[in-house]
Amino acid sequence: MTRIDHSKGIDNVLLDLGFDDATELSAKAALALKLNELIDQRGLSQIEAAAIIGMTQPKVSQVRRYKLQNISLERLMQALVSLDQHVEIVVQPARRAHLPGITVAA
Repeated sequence: MTRIDHSKGIDNVLLDLGFDDATELSAKAALALKLNELIDQRGLSQIEAAAIIGMTQPKVSQVRRYKLQNISLERLMQALVSLDQHVEIVVQPARRAHLPGITVAA
């Protein structure tokens, strides 16, 4: 994770802070937020959640604390599917109003 300098503020605070992987981290955070909401709604312990979503308990702990550097977008999406969620990826041309990047709507 390397920081780069951006002088003008934009919509992504992680990019404003200079993280070169800011769009990916934002997408991971949105997916982790939804995953954590589902774990809370179901009242699952980390061990129970790990068994259902196919992660180790330490990985679930990382997700719970939003320590997402070592967890892929794909893994987070698979975890959501394991909790009976539909994950949809839409690819479309970037427009002036939207910069190229990754957006997660949960």
